[in-house]
Amino acid sequence: MKSRMEELQNISGQEFDLCVIGGGATGSACALDAQLRGIRTVLLEAGDFAGATSSAATKIIHGGVRYLEEAIKDVDPKEYHVVVRALHERVRMLDNAPHLTRKLEFLVPSFHWLDVAYLDIGLKIYDWLAGSARISPSKFVSREDTLRRMPQLNRDGLLGSVEYADGQFDDARYNLALVHTFEHQGGQALNHCRVTEFQRDSAGRLSGVVAVDQIGGATLNLSARAIVNATGPVSDLIRQMATPSVSKRMRLSKGSHILFPLDLFPTDDAMLIPKTEAGSVLFAVPWGGRLLVGTTEREVEPGDDLYVTEEEITYLLRQLNKYLAKPLQPSDVVAGFAGARPLASAGEGESTQKIARDDVIEIDAKSGLISIMGGKWTTHRAMAEDTINAVQKALGVPVSESPTRTHVLHGGEGFTSDLWEKLIRVYPLSRETAHHLAAKFGTAAWNVLELTRTNSNLAQPLLPGSAQIQAEVVYAVREELAANIEDMISRRIGLQYYSWRDAIKAASVVGSLMAQELQWTSAQEREAVTRYVERINFFLQRAGLQPEANPVGRSSAA
Repeated sequence: MKSRMEELQNISGQEFDLCVIGGGATGSACALDAQLRGIRTVLLEAGDFAGATSSAATKIIHGGVRYLEEAIKDVDPKEYHVVVRALHERVRMLDNAPHLTRKLEFLVPSFHWLDVAYLDIGLKIYDWLAGSARISPSKFVSREDTLRRMPQLNRDGLLGSVEYADGQFDDARYNLALVHTFEHQGGQALNHCRVTEFQRDSAGRLSGVVAVDQIGGATLNLSARAIVNATGPVSDLIRQMATPSVSKRMRLSKGSHILFPLDLFPTDDAMLIPKTEAGSVLFAVPWGGRLLVGTTEREVEPGDDLYVTEEEITYLLRQLNKYLAKPLQPSDVVAGFAGARPLASAGEGESTQKIARDDVIEIDAKSGLISIMGGKWTTHRAMAEDTINAVQKALGVPVSESPTRTHVLHGGEGFTSDLWEKLIRVYPLSRETAHHLAAKFGTAAWNVLELTRTNSNLAQPLLPGSAQIQAEVVYAVREELAANIEDMISRRIGLQYYSWRDAIKAASVVGSLMAQELQWTSAQEREAVTRYVERINFFLQRAGLQPEANPVGRSSAA
C-alpha cells in the first residue's frame, strides 16, 4: 500500500468508474473484484478497515449449523440458500488465504443418545449439502477420545461427541489482505475518510462523492460512474443520504465474545454447545493462543457503543460452565470484543435471531446507488461477485466472470506451513515470533523482517517475551495505512484480542514508533497513548474487571 498522504493526493479530484463506500469484508471484496475485472475503483472507509463488524466475528468459516437446523424446522429457503452458499465459499476462503485460515474440527459433547442421533443426522445433511466442498466427514467420537481431546470437559453422563469440520480465520488480517491485494492490482483505498454527501448529475443521479479525511480534515471530491454502498450496520444512513424517502432495511444484532488463557481449557479442537438458554448456539474455539467464547445476540441501534458487559460475561459463562469440569470465572477473562451483525430485514416484527443471514442487493431507481446488505463473512466473496455483476450492468458493459474465485490474496502467494522455519533460518527470531509473523503476514513476513536489516532494534519485542516485534508497527504504518494506536494494536498485530492488559502495556512503545513514522509531536503522541489506554480501561470496567491503575509509563522505542 501507499502512505495515507499519497493516497489522499491520488484520490482527490479524480474520476473513477466505481466508488465503494465501506472497507469491511464485503466492501473490500467488492473493490478487489471490480479492480480485477478492469473497473477503475476507489475504496473509502470512514473508520479503519475491518474496524467494526468485520473484526468482531467468531473467527469461523462456516456454513452455519444453526441456520441449517432453522432451514429444516421452518422450511425456510433463505436459510437453506445461506448454508449451501457458505459451505461452498468455505473452501475458497481456505484456498485463497492459506496463511490466515485453517481447517478446524468441532466437537459437540453429547449426554443423551437421542441427541447423538439428532446431531448425526443433521451433520450428515450438512456434509451432503457441501458435496465436493466437504472438508471432512462428520462422525461419532467415543467418550474416551472426546476426553483425550478435551480433558477439561464435564465427565458426568458424557457419552461422547459428534465431530464435524469447518474452517477458522483471522478476520481483521483477512480484511487487510483484501485491501492490500486490491491496491496491488492498481486500486486506491483510504481509511478514516468519511463520505459526507453525494455529487449528482442534472438528472439527480449520483455522479461522485464528497468525503472528509478524519485524520487531517481535508475535503475530497471525486467522480464515479457507479457507487456501491457496502457499509454494513450504517447502510441505511448511506441509502437515505442518496434518497431520503427510502425506508430502513437494517436490523442490528450485537454479538459479544470473551477470551481466556488456553491452558484453562487446553484443546486443539473447537466445541459447539448446540442449545443455550436463549435458543442459540455457543462456540468455544482455540484462537491465537486463547480460548474464544461466543456469541450473544441482542438487538441494538446504529451508533450504539459496542463493548462486552459484565452481564454478558455472566451469561456466556453460565452456558459454557455446564460443560466444564472446572468452571471458568469472570476474573479469568483476559480480553473481549463486540460487534453489530447487519441483518437485512423486510420489517420490524421479527426477532433478529430469526432473520436469515442472506444478503440483499438493492439498486435505487432514483439515485442509482447500489447497496449490498446483510450476509456473513463466509459469503463475502460471493456477495461481492453478485454486486459487481450489478455494477457492470449499471455501467452498460458485459458482465464478465469474477476472477476472485481462485485469486490468492496478499501474503498467501507461495505460502507453505513451514514458512516460520524458513524465517528462523534467516533471522534470529524466537519460535513464537516466527509463528506469529507467518500467521499474520504470510509471505509478506519477509518484508516486515527486511526492516530489521537497516535497524536491528526493530527486531525487539513490543513487550518482554511477546511474539510481536517493533518492525510490525513500522511496516503497518508504511504499508497498511495504520493511522492510530488502536488500528495497530487491535487489527494489525492482534495484541488487543490477546490481552487487554498487554495492549495497555504496549501502547507507549507503539505510540513512540508511530510518532516517529507519522511525525507526531510529543503532545500528539501522549494524547494518542492516553486516549487508547482510556478506551481499554473502559472495556475492562464495563466487563467488571479492575482497570490498570497507573497504565501509561514512558517507554522508548527504536
